[in-house]
Amino acid sequence: MFCSSSPRSPAVVDWRGLFPNYFPINGKDSVEKKVEFLDVGCGYGGLLVKLSTMFPDSLAIGMEIRIKVCDYVKDRIEALRIQHPGKYQNIACIRTNAMKYMPNYFCKGQLKKMFFLYPDPHFKKSKHKWRIISPTLLAEYAYVLAIGAVVYTVTDVEDLHQWIVKHLSEHPLFMRLTDSELVGDPVIDILLDSSEEGQKVTRNNGSKFLAIFKRIEDKSK
Repeated sequence: MFCSSSPRSPAVVDWRGLFPNYFPINGKDSVEKKVEFLDVGCGYGGLLVKLSTMFPDSLAIGMEIRIKVCDYVKDRIEALRIQHPGKYQNIACIRTNAMKYMPNYFCKGQLKKMFFLYPDPHFKKSKHKWRIISPTLLAEYAYVLAIGAVVYTVTDVEDLHQWIVKHLSEHPLFMRLTDSELVGDPVIDILLDSSEEGQKVTRNNGSKFLAIFKRIEDKSK
């Protein structure tokens, strides 16, 4: 599905072409659900594929801005569905700019997990405004995340890691989770190497920096 223009609101998003098992085109025997997981800048879909089998009852979407990469992920998912009948029906990819249009796709408090794996570091200071984590964007992320939802971030760039931790820690609606609080979370085991970029970093013996945050209630109210 290529979104050449963003939907006006989440209410008019047509999920039928992405999740036909959950949003039947004929409207019959519908087991309609809402997307709960979002991989921002999903790359070649490695994480989505892992999430599909790990959470078979949850719908996950990847947002990717690059045309060829998005097309690859769509073809990959379609091939998996054909090879494994009944499986991989709960993941999909759309081509869109998450920095601009995320609230157009998701309702308030809809998402339970959000992933930022190896985002573009935009090294030059003049380009920092384009980083996927920023005070303005965090307000939008907080809007679409449910209370208690988890934000997973991984990067191989220490400066970007420090930037991410700083901005998320300073935001009143996010709290960093400690190692003890992450015990039992099955996602932790697949974060570092599930994506193709993560596997590349491993091959090059690069460092990986992980930071995980929880969406909390607004204490000022």
